[in-house]
Amino acid sequence: MINLDELDEKFSIEGEVGFAELENDLVFMTVSNKYADADICLYGAHVTSFRPHNTMDILWLSPDSEFREGSPIRGGIPVCFPWFGPHKTQPEKPQHGFGRLMYWDVTETTSLPNGETFVRMQLCSSAATKLLWDHDFCAEMSFTIGKTLTATLKVENTSPETFEYSSALHTYFSLSSIENIAIEGLGDTSYHDQLHGGDFKQEQLLLKIENAETRHYFDTEADCLIHDPGFRRRIRVAKSGSRATTVWNPWEETCRNIADLPDDAYHSFVCIEAVNAFENSITLAPGEIHETSAIIGLEE
Repeated sequence: MINLDELDEKFSIEGEVGFAELENDLVFMTVSNKYADADICLYGAHVTSFRPHNTMDILWLSPDSEFREGSPIRGGIPVCFPWFGPHKTQPEKPQHGFGRLMYWDVTETTSLPNGETFVRMQLCSSAATKLLWDHDFCAEMSFTIGKTLTATLKVENTSPETFEYSSALHTYFSLSSIENIAIEGLGDTSYHDQLHGGDFKQEQLLLKIENAETRHYFDTEADCLIHDPGFRRRIRVAKSGSRATTVWNPWEETCRNIADLPDDAYHSFVCIEAVNAFENSITLAPGEIHETSAIIGLEE
């Protein structure tokens, strides 16, 4: 049971950081500073909104998301950990791991000298996690909210044995319309087409999405730029500690089959994800640490 009074006493910052039960008793942290506003759900350490001042939300959140324990939030920045996609050998386990299906503990909130806000949350191994993944670990999600949003997943192996994990910061970006946008940064990059099978290289400079897409780009650390003339903005999607980038849009037919997506939701978002998976999964020896960051903001 989360104690809101205790959270407020330890971690609120007057006029900048607060806590509230917003959706079906899920606890959220609200952040507001001179640059932007943000909402972060403690369930899943999940950013649901990032709104730089004088613009609309950069992130997309499904109006049909269930906002209940046991169900992941649809939209924002889901944290996929310690596996990405279905579990390799036990597909009955939660899709994309358990990181987005557990409460994370707030460990730090700081008002930085430049006016940005820093937040840190933690999820460490427990009896509950070991039912799903039998390793000792400590994971942290940290966020720096300013003109840009930096979200960082830090994983430490606290066990006596080496383990492998996969992860993603599965960011949903809000669009004027999928038909209007183009994604720059993946030209001349090899990818696996999950929907149709096969490995290809993107020859064109700009990716236009005209059908359902699940593309896993390999050996890339490049920034992506979402050109959205309908909203008169360009969103820069940078990353570090990730060698794979996934681009996903479900299109109409899949939207109709996903309960927490409106049938026409595919028009309104695209996912560009900082991924560690497949050939780019992470192996950590005892005591080793790996950090993966996504840095998002508007191109000025």
